[in-house]
Amino acid sequence: MGKFLLGLFFLLRITLVFAQKPTGVKGKIIDSKTQKPLENVVVTIGNSQLMQLTSADGIFSFYNVAPGNHLLLLHSQGFKDILLSIVITKDQMLDLNEIPLQDDYVVEQQTTLITLLENDLNDDSSSSESTSALLQSSRDAFQQAAAFNWGQARFRIRGLDNQYAATTINGFTMNRLFDGRPQWGNWSGLNNAIRNQEFTVGSFPSDYAFGGILGTQQINTRASIYAPRTILTFSGTNTNYSWRMMGTYASGMSNKGWAFVVSAGTRWADEGYFDGTNYKSITGFISVEKKINEHHSLNFSGFYTPNSRAKNSPNTAEVTQLTNHKYNSYWGWDNDKKRNARVKTIEEPVLMLNHFFNINENSTLNSGLMYQFGKITNSNIDYQNANSPDPTYYRKMPSYYTSLYAPDDGEFSGNFTPDFENASKSKEQFLVNKQINWEALYFANQLPVLDSNGVIIGYSPSKSNYVLYDDRTDDQTITANSTFNTQISDNLYLTAGGFYSYLKSHNYQQLTDLLGGLYFEDVDVFYNGNQAQSDLNNPNRQVTEGDIYGYNFNYLANRLNLFTNFKFTYDKVDFYLAQNFISTNYQREGLYQNGIYPTNSFGKSDKIHFDNFGFKGGILFKISGKQQLNFNGAYLSNAPTIRNAFPNARLNNSVVAGIESETINSLDASYFYRTPKWQTRLTLFYTTIKNTTQTSFFYAEGIFDDGAGYTNTDAFVSQTLTHLDKQNIGAEFSWQYQLTTTIMSNFSAAYGQYIYNSNPNVIITNDAQATIENPNPVFDFGKATLKNYHQAGMPQQAYALGMEYRDPKYWWIGANINYLGNTYIDISPISRTETFYKNPSTEFNFPEASEERTRELLVQEKFEPVTLLNIAGGKSWKIKGKNIGLFATLNNVMDLKYKTGGYEQARNANFRQLNQDVSSGTPNFGNKYFYGYGRTYFINLYINL
Repeated sequence: MGKFLLGLFFLLRITLVFAQKPTGVKGKIIDSKTQKPLENVVVTIGNSQLMQLTSADGIFSFYNVAPGNHLLLLHSQGFKDILLSIVITKDQMLDLNEIPLQDDYVVEQQTTLITLLENDLNDDSSSSESTSALLQSSRDAFQQAAAFNWGQARFRIRGLDNQYAATTINGFTMNRLFDGRPQWGNWSGLNNAIRNQEFTVGSFPSDYAFGGILGTQQINTRASIYAPRTILTFSGTNTNYSWRMMGTYASGMSNKGWAFVVSAGTRWADEGYFDGTNYKSITGFISVEKKINEHHSLNFSGFYTPNSRAKNSPNTAEVTQLTNHKYNSYWGWDNDKKRNARVKTIEEPVLMLNHFFNINENSTLNSGLMYQFGKITNSNIDYQNANSPDPTYYRKMPSYYTSLYAPDDGEFSGNFTPDFENASKSKEQFLVNKQINWEALYFANQLPVLDSNGVIIGYSPSKSNYVLYDDRTDDQTITANSTFNTQISDNLYLTAGGFYSYLKSHNYQQLTDLLGGLYFEDVDVFYNGNQAQSDLNNPNRQVTEGDIYGYNFNYLANRLNLFTNFKFTYDKVDFYLAQNFISTNYQREGLYQNGIYPTNSFGKSDKIHFDNFGFKGGILFKISGKQQLNFNGAYLSNAPTIRNAFPNARLNNSVVAGIESETINSLDASYFYRTPKWQTRLTLFYTTIKNTTQTSFFYAEGIFDDGAGYTNTDAFVSQTLTHLDKQNIGAEFSWQYQLTTTIMSNFSAAYGQYIYNSNPNVIITNDAQATIENPNPVFDFGKATLKNYHQAGMPQQAYALGMEYRDPKYWWIGANINYLGNTYIDISPISRTETFYKNPSTEFNFPEASEERTRELLVQEKFEPVTLLNIAGGKSWKIKGKNIGLFATLNNVMDLKYKTGGYEQARNANFRQLNQDVSSGTPNFGNKYFYGYGRTYFINLYINL
């Protein structure tokens, strides 16, 4: 009887369990245009640990959800986020039925940003780094404003260079060892192929890398994650290119376990926005995946995007006043075609092989190999025993006759009489010959042919006085990586991984065009004897097209990076802890024995080694379903880049004396408030970067006195700053409100103070004073008083107010107005040293160097603020089962002319010279400026087959 009752009890209990009704929510997510289900949409119940990816049928379902009010977030790359307010009732399953997702036009805006701004995204100047590191970083209104609206003025999020953000593709870190920055040109133009991206903002951890303090951008090119489709794109613009065509096909995963994606495109311009800036680009991409079984997949990705871009010159105010803000001194007419002397070319194929291992339901391992190779070239004109071909060369400008010193009175006497007559003649001559005269360069490389009577009957090629050459870098990079992700428990998620990277970088000067001559001499005409030889192992060479000359060396580098991220998630609080260790070593291998440095140029240098550590942590308080409070902190050290470790790498093996790793501290706090209609964020941040090293090169006048009177006070020098500290403090705010079902309003603001926080040491290297007895002519110029000067090349204040209308019939239009201010010029450190005030001929301070006049001369120029109006809109149609969309933008509608950056010329290297130049009213060596685009448009038409 007892056994019967016990069995009956268990039977009743089981019956009651099965009789209980589930408490939760379910639904199906579809594409609003095609009405097809969407797979892998991220569905999250706010302030909980509940998260799912939709199935192949677009279905999601959550069971055992706590009754009450909740926020349901739907997120998928390329679609607009949806935040739904739902009410869960006990013992009821809420069925949301079909939920359509709309295309996110902002993504199209932001993916075009790489194109619109890639003229700026190069390593020619540190001021060029914009917001590209976080292009599509979130649906946050602030991130959208920073990328799409403020990027045209070179805005940088939190004032940080993009070397402080990690860019990864399939888990491979793409930041270069040379300068720490990603080379955007390697995947530029692959907009459709690189749409699958994940982002973290600030120091928040990533599932792919330890990351930087600016964030992590992960691009995923695994073939099976692309939705099956064929898309064709046609675009027109008036920025750095004119036309673009792209085509992309994705097959989806077949029944036999194969998936592949191919994409190709081209962009070109005979002339971009600035004069003489032609552009040419071809892009190719392929990704092939083989699913071996349920646990293993192999994926191969390869892309090749050869592109060349003619550069535009920074100009002084004098040059711009004589011409216009589009003026470019780098080009001239050659056989009725515009030819630019300075062209940057990138040809670097990238090959990746990844193994995806699904160990079990909770653990995955992604391992791979990457090989990157190819070349980057920057062309220029070289000349010997001839005048500069630059039409803006200082002796050709009117200011040369109104701002320099009278030679009869001594170089540093301070006496000067302006020559207005010759200044007027110089102006007329410049306006007639304001571009490079290619015909004259060819003519200079010819010798007259005389008949028997001594009459010129023609010309024949001779030794070239002018040639065109490339500064060329041939890189080979091999990287192996592995990343392990596992959910240890319901509350703990671990990411652990690392990578090893080897770089061999061949750097050399290559002659590309003799410009009608026969050969060019591989000597430095500013030196005599052995010092004039670029390679003592092969002296007095006569080089022709294709030959290497001038300098020739390799960089060799190795880096090992190991990291762990621990993420803890609970109902009311989340927190994380992350650590990394990086071991780096560099070496220079000289292939030439330079005549100036015969004992310190040929062969391998000693290796320099750095061990670095990083720690990050953060906590998220889930105050309610609508409110969150987040705190993040990071401490890490970074090895100096190769670029800054070797101050004179073209000529010798020297390393910066006492070079150290930079240390970074970062703190931020954010408050979030989100409802289906209202979203806002306020962030406060504080960052310090210490012990930074920076190297630059320039020609300085009045900088030295070697005891030989006043004849050797000028020199081409390298300048190295050490122990440079920076402090970035500020706030970010975004507000977004859905006024009606069709009208959205938004406001974003960034307020920062980005300053130098130390007085760095200035080291000057003067090759002209190198001897056998002094093989390392380094001069300590002491401290440069840079503390509290502003970091340059970016707005430190930015505000945006926008409105957007989205019609249910799939068209939309939006406008925003942006205010950008507090942009400063890049200052010359040498002008802030004690040596600057000394007369090279007496070693005593200039008597006129008063404190008041010094403040006037050394005040940091602050650019005028700019207000930019931008308009964007789009429309999509479905015609015979095909989706067609049109997107257009009009930026800087009022066609305002504004400066985006610039720098002080360091040529006036002593007080009297700078004072005389500035006092003239038209300084010959005034500040040089970069200008933003005026009114520009972008039109994009796509067809989704």
